Amino acid sequence: MTAILPPAVSGERFEFTGRAGRLAVYVAGEGPPLLLVHSVNAAASAAEVKPLHEHYRASHRVFSIDLPGYGFSERSDRAYTPRLMTDALHDTLAQIQARCGNAPVDALAVSLSCEFLARAAAEAPSAFRSVALVSPTGFRGRGALRSAPGSTRGMSWLYRVLRGPGWGDALFRALTRPNVIRYFLRRTWGSQTIDEALWQYDVVTTRQPGAEHAPLHFLSAYLFSADIHTIYETLALPVWMSHGVRGDFTDYRGKSIVAARPNWRFSVFETGALPFFEVPAEFIAAYDAFLRSVTPV
Repeated sequence: MTAILPPAVSGERFEFTGRAGRLAVYVAGEGPPLLLVHSVNAAASAAEVKPLHEHYRASHRVFSIDLPGYGFSERSDRAYTPRLMTDALHDTLAQIQARCGNAPVDALAVSLSCEFLARAAAEAPSAFRSVALVSPTGFRGRGALRSAPGSTRGMSWLYRVLRGPGWGDALFRALTRPNVIRYFLRRTWGSQTIDEALWQYDVVTTRQPGAEHAPLHFLSAYLFSADIHTIYETLALPVWMSHGVRGDFTDYRGKSIVAARPNWRFSVFETGALPFFEVPAEFIAAYDAFLRSVTPV
């Protein structure tokens, strides 16, 4: 029996259909629009940005998306690619503009979704006032990621192996057992102490029909962009990049490609990959300072 999936965050949840299929977005608060985008993994959802959603609803109109394949959004068996995820952000921006007007939006994304947000901002720069990249992918090591536009790092052979003739669902279930989810969250935190409410939500969301489709593409690297350095270098609007120093996501040597760019600002926290869970006051103060520094439009 499938457990009922509760809301990930507070506020209204609305659904619509666009280029990326059926999408679910939470909205709460009043004020300038702020878009929050969760990461991509086996158990992702808008629950990953809950601390920010609940804080900023007091000063902003906050929109937190469930990306394709996750949460309440469409989880159909289809190709999950950076194009699909980026189109989901473009679709959501259109909804935000319909509700809030055409003023540029501040947006924050986490981990791999930073690549989708950066691509959306590169494609539609006038739609954004600023972007914030929390623990972004694409900066590990010093290898160049400047392949053909729109290319991915996907491995078709690996996807075929992972999906197999009927065992893909069983593999996903093995990877999302409660103790395995806890193991990976501890690696994300770089600590034995994790957010228990997030763990509980992760367990439930991975039990929904179709929950395996997007993660199998993620594990096959189809959601990683092979041209992401070109995208990051294209960004001309204000960018704030932040990351932690513990856990699996600590290699940011590649940020040297953007370190000298005047529109990029950087913060490092003594945390794992989700600093707004561990040091919310410090994180919010740094993000607020960045937002205040953005030239009004």
